Amino acid sequence: MKSAESNHPGRWWHTLPDGRVQCDLCPRDCQLHEGQCGACFVRQMQDGAMQLTTYGRSSGFCIDPVEKKPLNHFYPGSSILSFGTAGCNLACRFCQNWDISKSKDMDRLMDAASPQAIATAARRHGADAVAYTYNDPVVFAEYAIDTALACREQGIRNVAVTAGYIHAEPRREFFAVMDAANVDLKAFTEDFYRKLCVAHLQPVLDTLAYIHHETNCWLEITTLLIPGHNDGAAEISELAGWMMRELGPDVPLHFTAFHPDWKMADIPATPPETLSLARRIARDAGLNYVFTGNVHDSEGGTTFCPQCHAALIVRDWYDIRRYDLTPEGKCPHCRTTIAGRFGPVLGHDGRAFGPRRIPVRLAH
Repeated sequence: MKSAESNHPGRWWHTLPDGRVQCDLCPRDCQLHEGQCGACFVRQMQDGAMQLTTYGRSSGFCIDPVEKKPLNHFYPGSSILSFGTAGCNLACRFCQNWDISKSKDMDRLMDAASPQAIATAARRHGADAVAYTYNDPVVFAEYAIDTALACREQGIRNVAVTAGYIHAEPRREFFAVMDAANVDLKAFTEDFYRKLCVAHLQPVLDTLAYIHHETNCWLEITTLLIPGHNDGAAEISELAGWMMRELGPDVPLHFTAFHPDWKMADIPATPPETLSLARRIARDAGLNYVFTGNVHDSEGGTTFCPQCHAALIVRDWYDIRRYDLTPEGKCPHCRTTIAGRFGPVLGHDGRAFGPRRIPVRLAH
């Protein structure tokens, strides 16, 4: 049974002349009859208004390293309390969290927590930030925003892990309370977005440009490379070229390895060589911070100084092996400022959280 906390008034919608309501949260613009849910499964017309049906209920809480989001230039070595709900406004055939994002069963949301309880739990467990992740926080934006505000009151940072598929007005409100975001840029062709995600590319590009140019939110980008679908050299070159033109050289880009899942279980895993080639193409295009993920690749996980090329943060997957930045976030060899958000020490009290995963229960 749903808790009484599950249903919460939606903030972005309007009534149509025929009595239906239109959701104005994302470019899907779902138009709903009474009792009908949108494509995300979790926003529903109830009593003539829009309701978010998963407010205050989570698919689980876990403390992770911030590098797992992935964020490599946002307080490296710190810990982050991660949670999600259910539902998603994309329909990616390759979804790696399909059991959460595609769940229509609200009873799988076993952990109930108010925004204030999440902020308190993050403080109690020593987490430096809260991550809105697993499914896309865009679909539970009201819950995420309220939680982010509660976290800020307790000095806890906020991180969004999202596909960036959101309209302009809610986008302003959402990213105004986020300290960092990793946006999943699925590919760099409209054809890919339309056929494999049932969405469009341009709204995501608009979100990326908005975050970088119009907010104080630190931005990193992830592209999951799927063999035969978005891993061609020409497409990767176009993606990197767009980033250089529109975002500049200092936004970190992560190329991560695909593993067969959901409705694309017949596609092979991404070879490590594909990730290395993509990284080389993007670096040759001028991007300063390009990483490989979901593989053991020390070079592809390392932050190098863009000026003197010294290895400054050496990583193996989520494990930081060496940290060689000044307290001001500069290269100690040539004094070049490294783009990002860095504390005076690595992680908490000078120690990296490391590749641990600590499940947390908030409900009693």
